[in-house]
Amino acid sequence: MSFGDPNNPYGPPPQGGQPGGQQPGYGAPQDPGYGYPQQAPQGVPQQGYPQAPPVQPYGGPYPGGPGYGEAPPFAHWGLRFLATLVDGLTLVVPYAFIGIGAANDIPALAVVGGVLFIALAIYQLILEGRRGQTIGKRTLGIKLVSENTGQPIGVGMAFVRRLAHFLDSIACYLGWLWPLWDSKKQTFADKVCSTLVIRAR
Repeated sequence: MSFGDPNNPYGPPPQGGQPGGQQPGYGAPQDPGYGYPQQAPQGVPQQGYPQAPPVQPYGGPYPGGPGYGEAPPFAHWGLRFLATLVDGLTLVVPYAFIGIGAANDIPALAVVGGVLFIALAIYQLILEGRRGQTIGKRTLGIKLVSENTGQPIGVGMAFVRRLAHFLDSIACYLGWLWPLWDSKKQTFADKVCSTLVIRAR
């Protein structure tokens, strides 16, 4: 019996610790043990802590459904009308300057009135875009926000919404009255621009 005899129990071990003479090398897959992450078989979902759905303040179904916040306190038609009336009253002085200047042939006074009118209109637009409130909306405690984010819509989008009010007027001014029965108290312009008018306090 020699050391090369496969029947010799004192001989060197056969090459390869696995069938076929293959040794597991570096990087070869091994049986997972302590300290190794266990992977679930394919097709079996891994269990973990459930994650809450993201909350969107003013998006989705009303009132709030799964993954959505509660419905915001919409501003009713009366508040919106009074806010628009207050905004109109702020233009009385520029209108008066324009009218007096035109009636009395005082071009300078009419020009001053026109400049004041434009400046006030731009100022109101900036307030509505950045803060969601014109002078009238702030007086009545209501606010214009995005339906998707619940935040002010920005100056550019506020200007687009002003243009979209054309849709409220062409159908016999029906769009202006739409908040009276709409579930979200929206005008046609609000629906096109995805905006809401809510109570701020």
